[in-house]
Amino acid sequence: MLHRSEPAILYFGTPVVLISTVNEDHSFNLAPMSSIFWLGWRCMLGLAAPSKTTQNIIRNGECVLNLPSVYLAGAVNRLARTTGSDPVPEGKQKKGYRYEKEKFRLAGLTPLPSETIDAPRVLECPVQMEAKVAAVYGIADDEPQQRGRIVTIEMRIQRVYLDDSIIMDGHPNRVDPDKWRPLIMSFQQFYGLGAQVHTSTLAEIPEALYYSKDIDRAKELV
Repeated sequence: MLHRSEPAILYFGTPVVLISTVNEDHSFNLAPMSSIFWLGWRCMLGLAAPSKTTQNIIRNGECVLNLPSVYLAGAVNRLARTTGSDPVPEGKQKKGYRYEKEKFRLAGLTPLPSETIDAPRVLECPVQMEAKVAAVYGIADDEPQQRGRIVTIEMRIQRVYLDDSIIMDGHPNRVDPDKWRPLIMSFQQFYGLGAQVHTSTLAEIPEALYYSKDIDRAKELV
């Protein structure tokens, strides 16, 4: 039987992302999030407008989207209630956040230079994507009390780096879903993927048919 319910959050399960950005003083910020989805070589980020990550992305027009595997849950957890904003915003204070300047050191992760942007990649993450801002949109602008508090940022991917351990045998441009074990956030808890439950009709479509002009544009970058 179905029951009407009013959960405070609707995080039914999305991949965790570590977003690396550059602060005003040229130091690095690193923050976990999971409000994200991809379409081709574009993605949409859902972020709190006052956060340091959001401010850095909009100011610099760039970031790196690093996808941790399930084996990096501990590192992600060390960052979970930290912020690069000083003073800590009131909303985050109520949730127990604290200011942390050295995010990479705290997490035990290693910054790695990017090729097309200034923000660093995370060496330990099996997937790393350099990205540029394409557009910024408000969310909940129809509600006066929420207007200006949340934004969605459309990012255009410029570089994708994949660890050898997750690449499909004989296909250097494909991820093997049987090898890739992303860290998933579901209702504030960490999970991983299990075994494949059923074959997919969509898998019969060659991935090459999803090729977009954004990939050609990325290839032209030096």
